Amino acid sequence: MAAEPEGTPCWADAMFADVEGAKSFYGDVLGWTFGEASTEYGNYTQAYANGKAVAAVVPPMPGAEEQSAWCLYLASPDVNATAAKVRDHGGEVLMGPMQVGDFGSMLLVRDPSGVVFGVWQAGVHEGFEAKAVPGAYCWAEVFTREPEKSDAFFPAVFPYRAQQMEDETMDFRVFNIDEQSVLGRMKMTDDFPPEVPPYINVYFTVEDCDAAVAKATERGGVLRFGPMDTPFGRFAAVSDPQGASFSVIDMTTTKGDMPKMTDVS
Repeated sequence: MAAEPEGTPCWADAMFADVEGAKSFYGDVLGWTFGEASTEYGNYTQAYANGKAVAAVVPPMPGAEEQSAWCLYLASPDVNATAAKVRDHGGEVLMGPMQVGDFGSMLLVRDPSGVVFGVWQAGVHEGFEAKAVPGAYCWAEVFTREPEKSDAFFPAVFPYRAQQMEDETMDFRVFNIDEQSVLGRMKMTDDFPPEVPPYINVYFTVEDCDAAVAKATERGGVLRFGPMDTPFGRFAAVSDPQGASFSVIDMTTTKGDMPKMTDVS
């Protein structure tokens, strides 16, 4: 598997104070199994769906016991060059560039609207070994209260072409690489409590959205939105028992017409 094109979502991980609890929850809800914790790299533990690496969980670093959250990584051929672009366009480099053994090199970045994400330059670890199959990542959306800042930033740092959804009820944009849609951007409405920071919402594929939601809530997760039918699939937004938000989607159950999109760049 070759490294992903620049700007493509290529990996996701999350820090959990209770790693064993997280493994138990996601094992139940998404069917994940887990590898051995890598003591050399802070007990970083990979998650697998049908034997393919799809994500990772890790305990927080000392002094960094903040709210659990999923972090999406975007591919880069050169993290140093990406770090320079991030700074040039009003973003902030929070960590790195940092080499992680022979696995690759990483950055942790905040966009000008406050959205935190990672950047990954692949070494031997090229990223997701599976996408869009049950248990695996399939989509992500930037949720921001200041879309104009994110809309300027992301296509300046990555080779994105943007399209805006023609919909008066929501402000939604898609970033494409060539003809491939790789990332969404949603304006956060007043429905979001002010204490919820901007973030990237990661979608994991499930065979049955309602069954996944039932399992998540049974295990102490909180249903935030849905389940709802869309042209892209039936999905729901949930938070796990440690507060990390994510969505589950059954892409085989679709309803309605695809929205019209207009090129904006």
